[in-house]
Amino acid sequence: QVQLAESGGGLVQAGGSLRLSCAASGRIASNYAMGWFRQAPGKEREFVAAISWSGSTISYVDSVKGRFTISRDNAKNTVSLQMNSLKPEDTADYYCAADPGRYDIQRFLKYGMTYWGKGTPVTVSS
Repeated sequence: QVQLAESGGGLVQAGGSLRLSCAASGRIASNYAMGWFRQAPGKEREFVAAISWSGSTISYVDSVKGRFTISRDNAKNTVSLQMNSLKPEDTADYYCAADPGRYDIQRFLKYGMTYWGKGTPVTVSS
């Protein structure tokens, strides 16, 4: 029983910022990774960012490097995505995800993660 609940999505003008949050509940094994994926209308799901349990390993898709920052607070079982300098091409539904297995960015890119939230919409206007 693992539930992930995203919040913080909305409509913002290009150049603006949003902070997405995800709260995890239920039983998740220790040392699980967490991440964010997104899916734009008519497009396939895309990996955005991931972070290991300790925060020592962080991965981003190239298109968001320098603009987005992923972080986590294990005491609160939350993961956040700070999104700055937003662009219209960032418009998508953003999904929180978690994975109890070995941190493997190639696996995340190809298969995603084990647990998924329902998503929160982000719209960036020109």
